[in-house]
Amino acid sequence: MWTKSWRDKIWAQIDQDWDVIVIGGGITGAGILREAGRLGLRVLLLEQRDFAWGTSSRSSKLVHGGLRYLKQGDFALTRESVLEREHLLEEGPGLIDPLGFLLASYQGDKVGRLTYGAGLTVYDLLALQWSHKYYSPDDFRMLAPHISPVGLKGGYQYGDAETDDARLVLRVIREAVAEGTANQPILALNYARVTTLLRDEAGLVNGVTVRDEVAGRTAVARARLVINATGAWADRLRREVGEKARIRPLRGSHLIFPGWRLPVAQAVSFLHPLDQRPVMIFPWEGVTLVGTTDVDHRQELDTEPGISPEEVTYLMMAVAYQFPSLDIGLDDVIATYAGVRPVISSGKVDPSQESRDHVVWEESGLLTITGGKLTTFRLIALDALKAARHRLPDLPEIDEDAPILNPVDPDLPGGGILDETDRRRLTGHYGAEAAALVQAAQPDELARIPGTHTLWAELRWAARAEGVAHLDDLLLRRVRLGLLLPQGGAAHMPRIRAICQPELGWDDGRWQTEEAAYLALCRQSYSLPERTAIPDWRPILAATLRERETAVPVSSRHKKSGVITAVLLGLAVLIFSFYLYRKLRREFVPGDQ
Repeated sequence: MWTKSWRDKIWAQIDQDWDVIVIGGGITGAGILREAGRLGLRVLLLEQRDFAWGTSSRSSKLVHGGLRYLKQGDFALTRESVLEREHLLEEGPGLIDPLGFLLASYQGDKVGRLTYGAGLTVYDLLALQWSHKYYSPDDFRMLAPHISPVGLKGGYQYGDAETDDARLVLRVIREAVAEGTANQPILALNYARVTTLLRDEAGLVNGVTVRDEVAGRTAVARARLVINATGAWADRLRREVGEKARIRPLRGSHLIFPGWRLPVAQAVSFLHPLDQRPVMIFPWEGVTLVGTTDVDHRQELDTEPGISPEEVTYLMMAVAYQFPSLDIGLDDVIATYAGVRPVISSGKVDPSQESRDHVVWEESGLLTITGGKLTTFRLIALDALKAARHRLPDLPEIDEDAPILNPVDPDLPGGGILDETDRRRLTGHYGAEAAALVQAAQPDELARIPGTHTLWAELRWAARAEGVAHLDDLLLRRVRLGLLLPQGGAAHMPRIRAICQPELGWDDGRWQTEEAAYLALCRQSYSLPERTAIPDWRPILAATLRERETAVPVSSRHKKSGVITAVLLGLAVLIFSFYLYRKLRREFVPGDQ
């Protein structure tokens, strides 16, 4: 438990020799902390802001294989992702949950039914399952009643998964830290900025100078291995060892609507009419998300990213195209958010064509790992540790079949107050600490906050035990009220204050300062830009649709899609044949595994 004095206790332990120092408290750093701790290493994680402050709290919330990566020929990444998705679904119910996807196909789309079918066949076979099915236009509209019928050719349904990304990061960190001992400490600290990399006599990085962004103190920590897991910030530390920048920060932005205003029972994926990029509209935590964009992010990385007026237009155009009968407008948007992806630059003009795979570089002793997907964070962590084996010659053999998340006892206190949905959600989001959260709840705090799936008790627990330093840590990452409610939950602020202020130990002046800063942040980075700056999407959409009506038939414009389809079908046959071969061999050759 991270109690009120937890920071002082950790700072008292920083100035010692570590096996591994991990810089970066997103999902990659959390995964490395977890896996290194499992191997018996003394590990310290340092995060300059809050845990999951960057990309790992601003993703599309999906745990998926990346269907679109098949088109780019990245079959290995897709296979790894779908298998990790299945592991996470099995181990983290209530945190990682199944999500059905509807893949709509319209007249004029550059990708047709055969290509989609071939891709989904490969996608499912890589996961050794069969979840997809094709539906006629009428049947498809039964699954998504409000979608546009104009030009609809039908579509597929298939299975993927979604998560609360920030809670996933926190659960991985908390489970790692809980397994530390006095002789083998596993520690994680937020608001701990690495200011300098230290070198040994050979010029290799062997430690860091770190500053406490809360109390202003500094410390020195040394380690046999320093890992740069700072994502989009990776080039900063790499420049300190004399390397050139290689990261291309790409921004992905989302709009958030009330679930009742943009109702979807499962995700709806389709090609944007403007540029034929895949766009998704899907349910999450009681709201509906629309995303994502993929544009170069040229602003300062330490400034909270926000959606641009042009991105708002792009996403509103997608909503109007797919759900014209709902007449959705800007007044329906309750929040926005934007994240910056750490993509390795290859010089391609189109950001969407850049690979999403991860890389590992060792430069002057600094091990940098960046890129990759939320879904494969465990594999990314293991790759980092494998690459460091020559620096850690006593590293035990890595168990690649170890569970990603700890098993959790599903029985919780609370009598008949909690229904099965709430119990499942709490055990998923909080792991072994779910029971303590319920026990800490005051009368009527096991009720949901109106308009959300969040319980009032979660606020108390986060303020008491989850390392909150600022109000935005609490309301944007520990619980997600800043995304789920208008104006960041301002209407509920009196009760939030009544629950959380005593737990945090803040006086009235501190609370007022934090509340003002939080609400200003919501207006600046989690709300729409100035309305007058947002181009009207309606005439742009109308012109785009007129152009499509007069365009050359898709069959003669996109011969390339036929090649892609043929490759995918061939791969599907190979995968299925191998699967049958292995299955038959297990049945008829005793002992073969």
